[in-house]
Amino acid sequence: MNWITSLFSGTSLAMLGAALSCLLAGTGSARGCGIAGEAAAGVLTEDPNKFGQTLLLQALPGTQGIYGLIIAFLILLKIGIIGGPAANLDPSVGMRFLFAGLTMGFVGLTSGIAQGRASAACMGIIAKRPEELGKAMMYPALVETYAVFALLISFLMWMGIAV
Repeated sequence: MNWITSLFSGTSLAMLGAALSCLLAGTGSARGCGIAGEAAAGVLTEDPNKFGQTLLLQALPGTQGIYGLIIAFLILLKIGIIGGPAANLDPSVGMRFLFAGLTMGFVGLTSGIAQGRASAACMGIIAKRPEELGKAMMYPALVETYAVFALLISFLMWMGIAV
């Protein structure tokens, strides 16, 4: 029974929030970059000189994983896992960290995949009209907006948690 208590301790819940932020957003980025990479490989079979343009579109979905990692580091810093003694948190405080991590994690997961699909679709623009790279980047960049919003909300939630 003691392991159940430790599993739902404030520190464990906060660490779960950090883990889910990194895990979910990283998974979204990996899937999004994979989707875009598959489309990029098709473009490169026709014209290897378009590598730089396709790489740029493929890299766009990678930012969600970075945002999830930032929130995870911030949580771990604040609870003392990195850079100090670990705080003994009340479960209600740990739950707040969990929600801050989940916010970035879920949005990072879904927006990373959506941004990968948008980037893959825009590879067709690069294939036929490479001079339109700026326009092609706008579609996946709009998806990025929601990942940035989640990063901001997660950060504001993190700032409001007193340890």
